[in-house]
Amino acid sequence: MCGITGFWNPARTNERELRFTLDQMLDVLDHRGPDERGSKFFLDQGLALGHTRLSIIGLDHGHQPIETRDGDYAVTVNGELYGYKRERTRLACQSLASDGKSDSAITLPLYLRHGLSFVERLRGEFAIVLYDHREKRLILIRDRFGIKPLYYAVKDDGIVWGSEVKSILKHPSVVPRLCPKAAIHQMMQVMVPGTTAFEGVQALQPGHMLIVQRVGDRLVTESKRWWDLEFPTSHESGADPQEYVQGVQDRLIDAVATRLEADVPVGCYLSGGIDSCSILGLATTLQQSPVKAFTIAFDSDEYDESNIAKLMAERTGAEQELLRLTEKELYGPAFERATWHAERTFYNTLAVAKWHMSRRVRACNYKAVITGEGSDELFGGYPFFKRDWLGREKGEGGIFAGAILAEEDQLHPAWQDLCGFTPSWIQPWMLTLRAARSLLSDELIDLLETYDPVAEVAAAIDPAQVRGRHRLDISQYTWSKTMLEGQILTWGGDRMDMANSMEARPAFLDHHLAEYAVTIPPDIRIRDGVEKWVLREAMVNVLPRELYERKKFAFMAPPAHTDPVKRNAVQEMIDHWLTPTRMNELGILNHERVDQFITQAWRETDGTIARRNDILMNHALQLHMLQGQYVEGMPLPTVD
Repeated sequence: MCGITGFWNPARTNERELRFTLDQMLDVLDHRGPDERGSKFFLDQGLALGHTRLSIIGLDHGHQPIETRDGDYAVTVNGELYGYKRERTRLACQSLASDGKSDSAITLPLYLRHGLSFVERLRGEFAIVLYDHREKRLILIRDRFGIKPLYYAVKDDGIVWGSEVKSILKHPSVVPRLCPKAAIHQMMQVMVPGTTAFEGVQALQPGHMLIVQRVGDRLVTESKRWWDLEFPTSHESGADPQEYVQGVQDRLIDAVATRLEADVPVGCYLSGGIDSCSILGLATTLQQSPVKAFTIAFDSDEYDESNIAKLMAERTGAEQELLRLTEKELYGPAFERATWHAERTFYNTLAVAKWHMSRRVRACNYKAVITGEGSDELFGGYPFFKRDWLGREKGEGGIFAGAILAEEDQLHPAWQDLCGFTPSWIQPWMLTLRAARSLLSDELIDLLETYDPVAEVAAAIDPAQVRGRHRLDISQYTWSKTMLEGQILTWGGDRMDMANSMEARPAFLDHHLAEYAVTIPPDIRIRDGVEKWVLREAMVNVLPRELYERKKFAFMAPPAHTDPVKRNAVQEMIDHWLTPTRMNELGILNHERVDQFITQAWRETDGTIARRNDILMNHALQLHMLQGQYVEGMPLPTVD
């Protein structure tokens, strides 16, 4: 795992200028790769490739950028490419040697052999930037699910890219400025796929490549999708469930075994959920030595599941590292640092908790863990998936209400036209948007007269991938193309893990497992009202009985309204960040409206509304933190 960045400005060929600019861009990515730094320049092109390295595989021979001996091809890779030893051996049999023993070394010979289709042979999580000097062509590539981030900005004089937006903002051609439309999306929690919080900076979408071709003195860009999570237009009826149970079991074992390979110890994240417990159970039997398990505990019984995690750790003989977090750790300086790393707002302090956990992992001398992200997306684990297919259950919601379930059904014409229904996952955020409208500045309220953020998200979904599909498939697909990449794998995943130079490996998002999972009939994914039934059955002898029989639990940090001490901690941040001067300067929110809202929010007794209020306060705070950190250049606080 690493950080990659660079730029291509054909009119700028001054070596000193290129090196100075690249160094600044690499400096802000040190946390992604503290072990080594490398660069490669094509001075006649004004092109620079930069890399910061976190050494996990090929500890002594993984220097990047990697280039061919003739110097005509160069590549930087962020991520892990599994099965690289076999691929390297196949290449050797074809007289195509890999220059080095690292996993990344297979990329250039594969490109020379297969052209752009080489990416289809890669297994793992990765972001790749490859330059072909002979063709004067640059290729930016992102993995199938967007586990590894990659951003870019196309300017009049060229293109700039980076693993994180902050490196792009260090380029002199890019002016840091928050985007008003993106601010509205952040207030409602749902970003448009391919966008960021900053004007002019885009995210390369999962399963896509951006091809940049020099034509004369110009650079011409073309975006191309090379993979998608494609559900079938029909499913087998009356299928034997055991066939699919065995199919999931076999592929998950292979995915976990593959991700245990490293030249450093690999641990596991362990919550009290089926996903991480399954990962730990399999890793325990696959490894000869005990597995190190890392667990977060919260000071609220309603949100804490560490007791189940402890049962699993005891069952497997894992060495458990338990991190207990209170308001002291979830707010204040840690909240601000997590916001800087996230580069966007987040609705729950789980992101801050994940930042603390990755720091603890590194303190224990671990650089890599296997995680359970992606299981809910593949096997129908979230309550809104079940609602879309089976309908609303009496009394459902609980602590989900206001956060990931709407208390009343919402309809939107753009989603009705796209899907035939409005997916339940976006409905609570539609209600959040409704509440956020009353906090916006007059300028943004005017903007909403012509800009429909809910419709914009729908417009980013490929209609061909949802038309004619089962309702459960549609719900899973649309969530995966929006919230999985924009939330779970960013501020809930890579950004908080790599903030402390720690690599996460989500085994469920192995594409061999994912491509199989979409073929599983809906009534086997969710059977007799039991979510993730097929996974439960595949892991029935691995999981504790208490967990096997347990319903989906909300893995979230306790919101501020649940505890007066947390509420006071949030109020301290509000007093510092949401001042009239700051709010007028940014121009996103109206101070008087926000002040009135906060006064009423602290008096709210309805749990659903209180959770929504908590979400809005988090987003409002972080928009102003981002303004201070990235636009005004305020220094980051230290965390004890």
